[in-house]
Amino acid sequence: MAVTEEWLTLASDEEYMNANQLAFFRDRLLKLRGESLLTIEATQHSLVQRPELDDSAELAQYEEESWLTLRIIEREAKLVKKIDSALARIRRGAYGYCLASGEPIGIQRLLARPTAEYCAEVKTQIEEQEKHYGKR
Repeated sequence: MAVTEEWLTLASDEEYMNANQLAFFRDRLLKLRGESLLTIEATQHSLVQRPELDDSAELAQYEEESWLTLRIIEREAKLVKKIDSALARIRRGAYGYCLASGEPIGIQRLLARPTAEYCAEVKTQIEEQEKHYGKR
């Protein structure tokens, strides 16, 4: 059976995180992981090919572009770690459930962010704490 986003959103609460849904999210996560790894590889390749720079303005621009490129690599590497964590939760049977409360995260939230670890309520609380006390 081909599981679609529409089918997922129409599924009953009793069907939450059944084998078909888990397979759908595993496939989505694996595809996202592959795309991230390709982005990292392509971005790293662009850093290897340093151009000839004639003046300090060109050097400054190259350094700024290199810094932005490194940020892209860092962001994608963090995403790969989150994807790997989500795939591990699928293997353990814990995917789709909030790490803090154990409540379902929800299909809509997982479709938007398949690496989500927390339900919306807990995530909001965490973000409020970070805003007031700084990131943990």
